[in-house]
Amino acid sequence: MFSRDRTPRVLRETWPEYAERDWPTGSTGQEGQQEQEVASRVSRARTARRIAAGAAYGGGGLGLVGVAAVGLVLAEVQFAKRTVGTGLGDPPRADGLYGSDFGRAADGPGCPGPAPLRLAMLGDSTAAGLGVHRARQTPAALLASGLAAVAERPVELRNVALSGAMSDDLDRQVGLLLDGVGDGDGDGAAPDVCVIMIGANDVTRRMPPTQSVRHLTSAVRRLRLAGCEVVVGTCPDLGTIEPVYQPLRWLARRVSRQLAAAQTIGVVALGARTISMGDLLGPEFAANPREMFGPDSYHPSAEGYATAAMAILPTVCAALALWPESDRLDIARNEDMLPVAQAASAAAGQAGTEVTAARGPWALLKHRRRRRVAEESPAPSPADA
Repeated sequence: MFSRDRTPRVLRETWPEYAERDWPTGSTGQEGQQEQEVASRVSRARTARRIAAGAAYGGGGLGLVGVAAVGLVLAEVQFAKRTVGTGLGDPPRADGLYGSDFGRAADGPGCPGPAPLRLAMLGDSTAAGLGVHRARQTPAALLASGLAAVAERPVELRNVALSGAMSDDLDRQVGLLLDGVGDGDGDGAAPDVCVIMIGANDVTRRMPPTQSVRHLTSAVRRLRLAGCEVVVGTCPDLGTIEPVYQPLRWLARRVSRQLAAAQTIGVVALGARTISMGDLLGPEFAANPREMFGPDSYHPSAEGYATAAMAILPTVCAALALWPESDRLDIARNEDMLPVAQAASAAAGQAGTEVTAARGPWALLKHRRRRRVAEESPAPSPADA
């Protein structure tokens, strides 16, 4: 932890309320930690509601924290990215058919097998799988393999994610997926389920959070109107980037989590589900950063992507009614039914948490059991055969 004495001078001068904060100087008791967590959730929920409302009603002037402080955070994150370097090239292309063995009918070679499920991936470099060298190691391929195994049907994967994309690129990506749907051109079929992973570049490139959420909700709305189930992996925790140090790490975490909560509020209202990426899925990344992060210390490694896919897969399966659903909440797993803003705030602070709409203004906070997914190389898609 850190004390106020270590607050940078420029931060004290440009953001007085930050400097006046009573930072913990050491370990605190359990009661104190619980009070801090409750206060943090309330503050995050309040800010997330403002951002989501601004996105819905056209507001654009809402900020997450002080402008000067955000500038310092983003400068440090950009410095971190330059420090660790990129040089990863393009992500491997993973489009194709997964679980092709499930397409063979049990009644004989002359009988058609089950039609493939259609899975689409949208978003930024994390969705694209930047940082690994084999297509089967990308999160999209891992999700397609896992979905095929659960559904016992082949899965046709299409990944339109773009490295460096911000939320304003989602309109183009959705257009690629829906081009020809319903007008007699192309295969005429929308994806059954879409997974969106977006938000980190919005933070580092200073996109106003209301605009970020507005672009995301617009994309989700188009996909939902086309009949797609949608799962959104919310903004990851930029406070985990190793070259970002305290106290700016705290600010980076706060900015990221507030955007993640606002994303959840916006898309859950449209019938989508969210899964909190948090600090790229929790204790595993904190305990084993050299294994979970790739050579640039910014993007996940193959093991990191596998861990993320394990957390997302149950929510994807649940969206397609392939995962056992229960109205009973598992209190031992911190599951709850909360107002949407509170559920969004709680999920933003606990990686791997699913939020889905319930009745009225309520949302379900779920912690689904992870399922390990095996790597599988894509087979040529029917369109390419």
